[in-house]
Amino acid sequence: MTMPDIEARHFRDVLGHFPTGVVVVTAIGPDGEPAGMAIGSFTSVSLDPPLVAFLPAKTSTSWPRMSGAESFCVNVLGHPQAELGRAFARSGGPKFDGLAWTPAPSGAPVLPGVLAWIDCRRSDVHSAGDHWIVLGEVTALSADPEAEGPLVFYRGAFGHFAVPPPAGPATI
Repeated sequence: MTMPDIEARHFRDVLGHFPTGVVVVTAIGPDGEPAGMAIGSFTSVSLDPPLVAFLPAKTSTSWPRMSGAESFCVNVLGHPQAELGRAFARSGGPKFDGLAWTPAPSGAPVLPGVLAWIDCRRSDVHSAGDHWIVLGEVTALSADPEAEGPLVFYRGAFGHFAVPPPAGPATI
């Protein structure tokens, strides 16, 4: 079967019409220092056992600092945290300078003011084209019920979602 020749920019532009939440995945690197990266490709995988996944690019300069860690923490950003998202999306640099983070149960950084955090034990890493698929077993998690809406990435820009009042649990 012959695969269609799809231009990368067109692929990215079309898929940019699908909004994603913005998270910062953090870990403690092999040097004992915190490391982190902004991710738009994060998803829930399984309820039993509780699994999540994120997909760092193989060209990432942050992932190599985190790839050897046995655990990581997913920090769900709120819409007022666009600057924090931009800081962690940049390649290199001192991302944690002046940031008062607290340790999750695993020791991975929980960033200040996040909507939720999900602490995970890394369970598997798979190669998928130009990205890795990193699976994590959830070991602890928490959310701020009073937090404002999430930071959203749509068509190349940060935005927000207006959160309606709670109407009970939603299912998809």
